[in-house]
Amino acid sequence: MTDQHWTAYGACSGAPPDDLFVEGAAQRTAREVCANCAVRVDCLIDALDHRILFGVWGGTTERERRALLRRYPDVGSWREVIDTDPDIVAWPGAYRVPRRRALEHQSAVGR
Repeated sequence: MTDQHWTAYGACSGAPPDDLFVEGAAQRTAREVCANCAVRVDCLIDALDHRILFGVWGGTTERERRALLRRYPDVGSWREVIDTDPDIVAWPGAYRVPRRRALEHQSAVGR
């Protein structure tokens, strides 16, 4: 049987976890692994939906994910937000989500 979970296809799937749970300048190196990863968006969505605050996930640092979660506390499904507007996670600079987009999405889903 083949593993169909997105984590099996990550560019980091063979890397030691210590390579992704780093601090400071080492995060830049960890993020580079994500740059061309086929499941980067799935990884980011999972980290945001589950409020994972440590390590590099989907090409984002802890600080970037915390900022998104603080800025948009009412987003229940990041997949819905990203499916509605994929530019939100376009590489690079993906993590500067315009507040207007998140608010429009919240209104569209009746939150």
